[in-house]
Amino acid sequence: MPKLKTHSGTKDRVRITKNGKVRISHSHRNHFLQKKTGARKRKLAGLETLIGAQTKAIKQNLGA
Repeated sequence: MPKLKTHSGTKDRVRITKNGKVRISHSHRNHFLQKKTGARKRKLAGLETLIGAQTKAIKQNLGA
């Protein structure tokens, strides 16, 4: 079987921790920020940890 190529879009958007957890940033944080409340923007800040089948699919895309 040939080697699988890394999915470039996934590589740019996802980080895998040393323990193998998948971290991604929240969506809805790029534009139209003026009409979003401060609490909503703070809640969207930082990274989110994915669990379950999503993690497996992303790791497969990255070849990890």
